[in-house]
Amino acid sequence: MGQYTQDGEWNFKMFMLSLWKSRRKDKDSPTPVQEEPRQYLEDTLVAESIAAKVDFEKLVRIPVNIDRNEWLATNTISFFEHINLMYGTISEYCTPAGCNSMTGPGGTQYLWFDEKGKKCKCAAPQYVDFVMTFIQKTISEESVFPTKYGNPFPSSFEVLVKKIHRYLFHVLAHIYHAHYKEMVTFGIHGHLNTVFKHFMTMNKEFKLIDEKETDILDSLCRSLEVTEKLADRDQTEDKENIQGATAATAVS
Repeated sequence: MGQYTQDGEWNFKMFMLSLWKSRRKDKDSPTPVQEEPRQYLEDTLVAESIAAKVDFEKLVRIPVNIDRNEWLATNTISFFEHINLMYGTISEYCTPAGCNSMTGPGGTQYLWFDEKGKKCKCAAPQYVDFVMTFIQKTISEESVFPTKYGNPFPSSFEVLVKKIHRYLFHVLAHIYHAHYKEMVTFGIHGHLNTVFKHFMTMNKEFKLIDEKETDILDSLCRSLEVTEKLADRDQTEDKENIQGATAATAVS
């Protein structure tokens, strides 16, 4: 009887040790990460656009005899108005409770930096309010966005434009990530796709936003044929420049 008790106790300990190892193994094993559902990449939705036949590459190029800063200023104000309008259509669904942080695809989270450079986490509607207030104040400043003939643009103008475009990209990223469903429900996702394609083509053309910043929506850019077309044009122009230089050398 005593021998049975010892064996039984040993068997029980071995069972518990085996169970512990099994649980430890399960705990140590990486948990499969579920891919984030991205409705905006569905073929039928990507195809929706209100300007399917518009050549955005030509649309964003600076017209002859137009100042670069003037062109950037005009387009920046236009993008601000359109993106502000896009967000306004779903703003009642973007609440502190539902969007307690400013997020984008891939788990991206945006923090706001105040005038003193202090960063803070805030709900999406507050972040967007900060963005729109900052942009409205900036474009209304005559010394920054001059409207009167003869008034020069500041030397830091393009730096400010890049900052504005980066903020506007954050708003677009949040809309696609958190509120695309509402855009589809309202039937205005085609408008959003059009604004996004125009906006990204402009940014690719003038290199206004760092590529690391826009990586989270690269799949959408590819689906809307933003990146590839510009890349193809750049390669063609480089080839033409090389051929031109070779021909000039041969003549001389």
